[in-house]
Amino acid sequence: MNENPFNNTANAFSLKSDKDLKKAHFIFSSMSKPWLVDLGSKATMLALNWKLPVKGIIKDTIFHQFCGGTTDEECMPLVEKMFEKGVSSILDYSVEGKENEADFDAVVGKKLTLIHMASENNALPFEVVKPTGIGRFYIWQKITEKKTLTPPEELEWERIYNRVDLLCKTAVDNDIALLFDGEETWMQDAADDLIREMMLKYNHGKAYIYNTIQCYRHDRLDYIMELYEDAKANDFIVGAKIVRGAYMEKERERAIKYGYESPICKDKTATDEMFNHVMHYILDRLDTIKLCIGTHNEKSTLDAMKTLAEKNIEPNTNDVWFGQLYGMSDNLTFNLAALGHNTFKILPFGPIEDVMPYLIRRAQENTSVAGQTGRELTLIKQEMNRRGI
Repeated sequence: MNENPFNNTANAFSLKSDKDLKKAHFIFSSMSKPWLVDLGSKATMLALNWKLPVKGIIKDTIFHQFCGGTTDEECMPLVEKMFEKGVSSILDYSVEGKENEADFDAVVGKKLTLIHMASENNALPFEVVKPTGIGRFYIWQKITEKKTLTPPEELEWERIYNRVDLLCKTAVDNDIALLFDGEETWMQDAADDLIREMMLKYNHGKAYIYNTIQCYRHDRLDYIMELYEDAKANDFIVGAKIVRGAYMEKERERAIKYGYESPICKDKTATDEMFNHVMHYILDRLDTIKLCIGTHNEKSTLDAMKTLAEKNIEPNTNDVWFGQLYGMSDNLTFNLAALGHNTFKILPFGPIEDVMPYLIRRAQENTSVAGQTGRELTLIKQEMNRRGI
């Protein structure tokens, strides 16, 4: 594997028309200018709040780049096209920031529908849940901080617990794996404990329930080591999705504000090292931990592929999946699939106004992640030159 397989742009952009490619070039060029991302994000939210007719423009540009559609049905032609190339999908109903019980129940209802849909379609091996999408952040935080709940809050927590259990049981009954997203540290312990309980209950013979491990946290190798020992002692399988992390600025600001040590690794190098340590720790223990590698980082991906080859583990082993967000790093996803690895795209969908917080985060992330936008642009230009457009 001397030559980098991720430079194959014909594979990477095989589903993109010339028009799509030009549009992607325009979007990533815009994202290379932080001031433009900032201005565009604010202007878009204002226009939506004022009910200005901008949805068509949004849908045709940034929404088209990073989302599968406004409904699950709208996503299905894309899901099938990607699956023909060996790439699976995770349909992610990306509505955020809801805070009342009716909204939480509606999200659960939607997730149950998606689990049933997935059970009838081989292109959809996983479903995904954000813990604060099915229960108030405040309650997760209060439990993480070990504060006593009031009687009404106890009932609220019971409802959250029941929602999580219902989703897990439904996933298991339908032979679908369920990924729980990682969130901010000050609510994460409560989620970790509850998801661990679900693994103990349901992960026998197979990993159905997966937790997300954010490796920009300097305590995550210790966490996965403890979880491994726990699983060995209590006879269950761990499902782990490893990512670098998504809340760095927020985490550091809060640590400064409240005067505690930042839970985040000191720099990018330390984060990369933590990610690779956690990844190798798991790759050495695939009998007990099943792994989803959620990364847009070529080095880590090549490292994982090399390790699997050295261990004589077939690329299509169900023990290891690779995943990227839709609209980003197609050179990883589609080339991994072409080499026989299990890969998925996380495919967000939902009403445009509800998905805007997600889209703004993607835009900001591409601006702030060193080299991400530049790499996307280089590959897009390379493919445009190859096609002569």
